Amino acid sequence: MGFNDSLGMPASYYAETANPWTEGPRLTGEVDADLVVVGGGCTGLSAALHAAQAGLSVVVVEGGRVGWGASGRNGGQMIPGLRKGAVELVKAYGVERARSLLDLAFEARGLVTDLIGEHAIACDLKTTGHLLGAAKVADAQWMEAEAECLATVMNYPHVRLLSAAEAREQVDTPYHGGLLDRAGGHMHPLNFTLGLARAARAAGVTIFERSKVIALRTGDRVRVETDDGAVRARRAVLAGDALLEGLCKRVNTRIMPVANYVAATAPLKTAASLIPTDVAVSDSRFVVNYYRLSADGRLIFGGGERYTPAPPRDMATFVRGHMEAVFPQIRGVPITHAWGGLVSVTQTRLPHLGRQGEVWFAHGYSGLGVILSTLAGKLLVEAMQGDTDRFDRFAALEPPAFPGGTALRGPLHVLGMLWYALRDRL
Repeated sequence: MGFNDSLGMPASYYAETANPWTEGPRLTGEVDADLVVVGGGCTGLSAALHAAQAGLSVVVVEGGRVGWGASGRNGGQMIPGLRKGAVELVKAYGVERARSLLDLAFEARGLVTDLIGEHAIACDLKTTGHLLGAAKVADAQWMEAEAECLATVMNYPHVRLLSAAEAREQVDTPYHGGLLDRAGGHMHPLNFTLGLARAARAAGVTIFERSKVIALRTGDRVRVETDDGAVRARRAVLAGDALLEGLCKRVNTRIMPVANYVAATAPLKTAASLIPTDVAVSDSRFVVNYYRLSADGRLIFGGGERYTPAPPRDMATFVRGHMEAVFPQIRGVPITHAWGGLVSVTQTRLPHLGRQGEVWFAHGYSGLGVILSTLAGKLLVEAMQGDTDRFDRFAALEPPAFPGGTALRGPLHVLGMLWYALRDRL
């Protein structure tokens, strides 16, 4: 049993409210394809769908169930952009390169909403916006600079700087201000992922489930192997993010798997008063609190830090303390679901797209994978078809490997998180 299996997906609100899905068979025997995709989340399914639409024969091999990685466990927040903001990107790369990166990242939102419309994906989509709440007084200063840079340098008109009073109109908790991105929103991420899978299957993609890949071999053709079968293909996409478990050293040494924990309350009579504008909300703490309302009036809340690999014994109790610190007015409300999941972060907090021969990969979204992952899958296929410009923008950002590789990245991450958690408290 892998670590992700211990993080309570069957107990999640998403799993309980998932749309019907006919599970794919296990992979047995030898199969041939133009493209084999390892991982049945949004990156892999987007790549599979776009490749099939381009006329390729495609096989997806998923180690568990479709959507049971980060794609189906996350907070469901649609946050346009990258983990690094516009000001940071300009300082690091200059105006033109920063603009080209953000322009591409902002495209993810339109791609996702277009796919939802084109394939009639029922996933409780709300395009109500995203609020980044200022947890500290000093945050209002950099937020003002960020809003100015987005508007005047990046030509991005959707972000507005809010005062403390204006932020309180969006969400009933005392932030010191905030940034409201009207292009943001939220959705049911598992149902979106399952919708992508249905669209891919309709386009001719073969999807195998409960078929963990244990070996990746390259040569004249790429070969991925499971305990009971193998797929031979011209190309492969690795889309397992934090769950690849050593298939590709170049991937694994550049990402840090991090566990996040989420809880859902019972439906709340006071839901509309908590978040009157129904925006998705996250805060400016390094260890982020993030939350939103579900379609049936629950508060879905993720937050808190944990510095050891083992999940908390009681995920609901673990999340409750952070939730009630933000919303003391719902102290004691029943929590009906609690679950966790692994996401991957990079040292730069920017996504890692690349290739090694005919093995292509995308991962490391660092908390913004809800829509970036779908874009990344499309970019991989664009590049395979010879249009490499957009893929190259991200591929040129390859993050450094974590010092000490996979052996030391865990202890170093613990030290780093302790330091930033202390800064949050101070």
